[in-house]
Amino acid sequence: MNLKQFIIGRIKGVGYAFKGAFALILSEPSIQVQAIIGIIMTIAGFVFNITRLEWMIQCMCIGGIMSLEGLNTAIEGIADFIHPEFHEKIGRIKDIAAGAVFITAITASIVGLIIYIPYIVELFS
Repeated sequence: MNLKQFIIGRIKGVGYAFKGAFALILSEPSIQVQAIIGIIMTIAGFVFNITRLEWMIQCMCIGGIMSLEGLNTAIEGIADFIHPEFHEKIGRIKDIAAGAVFITAITASIVGLIIYIPYIVELFS
């Protein structure tokens, strides 16, 4: 493989990734909710003028939840494709994937509280 083919392949890969991200955001209500929360938290970051470190941590939390939500959607899609009817083991797989998103969302919420509570307390003191 020459350099030109390599670069063209990477450009196509980025195109597929954008296509997948837009499909996910446009079609999945759960990630739409997460995206709205991410936008609200980004606005809050500007309003409260959070530090660079806080921005980095907040961005990692938002990106982590959005990414994991996408993986959860993919797992559910594969599971439904493989076994369209209800099956106890498929249900367990889907529950575990959803549980992973839930754990990440709870963790991100705790991080958000750690970042924003001091700013909110300062605002009212």
